[in-house]
Amino acid sequence: MIVRPYGDTTGDGMVQLSFTLPVPHDKRAEGAALQLAAKMGMDPAMLVHAKPMGGGFTFFVVYGRVGHLVDTDTVQVVERDFPLLSAKEVNAAVKRGLRRRLSVVGACIGTDAHTVGIDAILNVKGIAGQKGLEYYRELAVTNLGAQVSVPDLVEAARAAKADAVLVSQVVTQRDAHLHNTREMAAAFREALPRGKRPLLIVGGPRFDETMAAELGVDRIFGRGTTPAEVASYLVHALIGRQP
Repeated sequence: MIVRPYGDTTGDGMVQLSFTLPVPHDKRAEGAALQLAAKMGMDPAMLVHAKPMGGGFTFFVVYGRVGHLVDTDTVQVVERDFPLLSAKEVNAAVKRGLRRRLSVVGACIGTDAHTVGIDAILNVKGIAGQKGLEYYRELAVTNLGAQVSVPDLVEAARAAKADAVLVSQVVTQRDAHLHNTREMAAAFREALPRGKRPLLIVGGPRFDETMAAELGVDRIFGRGTTPAEVASYLVHALIGRQP
């Protein structure tokens, strides 16, 4: 299906764009913002907001029409290919399939100190009314917290005999989340033989979920992921595929 942006009326192609330019706020800066919007295909472009950010930066909001169309049939996304299970169903599947507790190790690696994401998935309090993985009695969860080095993560996973390693990455400056993920995947490949490696799962708001193979991990979860989705995937990947 072919669609175009909607602003004031159906199919009018109107979009809103926000950005910052490294220039102090004045008339010339506003003109520069409109020039950028025009080069991005907005015609006409209207400057609806400009605010100094201090230190020679200005934040802009521009509104205007674009002529681009979107073909929804060609959009590539990672669809959930496993059933969403309740905590009771997850516990039953693990107990039946593994006959032991499923070991999960989680952390924020590198210099990333933002534990909100990993805590939302792992901690009992969870997120959005859902309990975290610590709530599941058949899951043994080790939360290493923030700024964990890759060697320490590998060693912790080995010590816990981890079935799965969950890594959250929020810091994305200079693609730090991508570099850290590749480093982690390479470290596990080097440290453990195939078949002994835990399932590698990463999550964060700036990941492209289609890049799992490229980054060397088994699964990528994006923004809005819930503990139930992660728990259900663990069952699917570690138990559901067993003969």
